[in-house]
Amino acid sequence: MIAALVAELGPWSWWIAGLILLAAELVAPGFFLVWIGLAALIVGILSLLFWDNSFWFWQVQAILFAALAVAATVIGRKLTLQHGETDQPFLNQRAESLVGRTATLAEPILEGRGRIRLDDTVWRVNGPDLPIGTRVKVVASSGRDLTVEPA
Repeated sequence: MIAALVAELGPWSWWIAGLILLAAELVAPGFFLVWIGLAALIVGILSLLFWDNSFWFWQVQAILFAALAVAATVIGRKLTLQHGETDQPFLNQRAESLVGRTATLAEPILEGRGRIRLDDTVWRVNGPDLPIGTRVKVVASSGRDLTVEPA
């Protein structure tokens, strides 16, 4: 059935496959199917040019599609990774963004553990034993815990 459909549609079958893959990228975003869809569209363009030639049988088309899909995926991945820099390097790393800030102890540090309030959050801190109300500076973060020293 699929072979008959491809034979009936001719070179347009690659265009249809490419457009279906691009539409699937919209439904399941991940920026991966776009490269495979692009490879199908390139094979579709070449099929329009070479469809009546004797060397352009389905095996050549399939091998070319596979090679173009791999090449487009590799090149596309390199292109997207180069532009992955952001103006907010701590966007999803809130604790790391607090390093260097100062705060007042909300609870005393006893046996190396205490709490500070920064913005709208109370954070657990590690550091030397200090009384409540002492100004401290955040010097490091580890998961949800912050390391502090007297400011």
